[in-house]
Amino acid sequence: MILDEFRLDDRVAIVTGAGQGIGRGIALGLAEAGATVVVGARTQSDLDDVVAQIEAGGGRAHAVVTDVLVEDDRRRLVDTALEQYGRLDVLVNNAGGTGPRPALATSERFFDMAMKFNVTAPFLMSQLVAQPMVDTAGGGSIVNISSRSSDMVLSSFAAYGAGKAALNQLTKNLAGEFAPWVRVNAIVVGGVATQGLEVVLTNDALRAEFEANTPMGRPGTPQDIACAALYLASPASAWVTGKLLHVDGGCERPAMDVPVPRLRPSR
Repeated sequence: MILDEFRLDDRVAIVTGAGQGIGRGIALGLAEAGATVVVGARTQSDLDDVVAQIEAGGGRAHAVVTDVLVEDDRRRLVDTALEQYGRLDVLVNNAGGTGPRPALATSERFFDMAMKFNVTAPFLMSQLVAQPMVDTAGGGSIVNISSRSSDMVLSSFAAYGAGKAALNQLTKNLAGEFAPWVRVNAIVVGGVATQGLEVVLTNDALRAEFEANTPMGRPGTPQDIACAALYLASPASAWVTGKLLHVDGGCERPAMDVPVPRLRPSR
């Protein structure tokens, strides 16, 4: 049956940034499809909530407090999955971020952090899991969570957009190096109804602008992204690697922009 290709029974998945929002939605979705999910995030209480929700639905999960910027935390997350369950099939590099900041107000430290959080950490996580995936499960799937900020001109997102654009290229390069054993793909996400978009969705005028500029007429949901992640994590996408899957409500221009002072002559 074709729907069986979307099942993840007996497989083990790691999801970073799984405490809230998109990461939580992906963790719930993979668990519902049968995976044992090892969830990583910085806040224990958030992880406890995710594990409880998965277990309440009959799934299996294990929480590991993780800051993906810390080497020992990354290793502990991967080692825990292997020690507890003896295999590793899926990695979802969801942890990432950094807020808007005008380019001329962006410090070197802020820019470096955007790169470390959005591309360096996923790279190092991918390094850690690739060989264990082959050795314990005969292969696997890495799913990177990118953003439309990577390929649109968005004011105040120079640092974040550069990090996600680098993640897109990293996805393609790793796919080439890891094939045919480990597939590597990315989901390029549009505006999703999470805490990060709350300031827009709770303002009637901003929400109306956002929805008017989104062909599907609404923000995305964590479940929208979870469905795409399940496809890329599962055997359903067995012949897909090195690809960027846009899940963005059809946007080909920014749904809204952040006003910034324009560059002008100083005198």
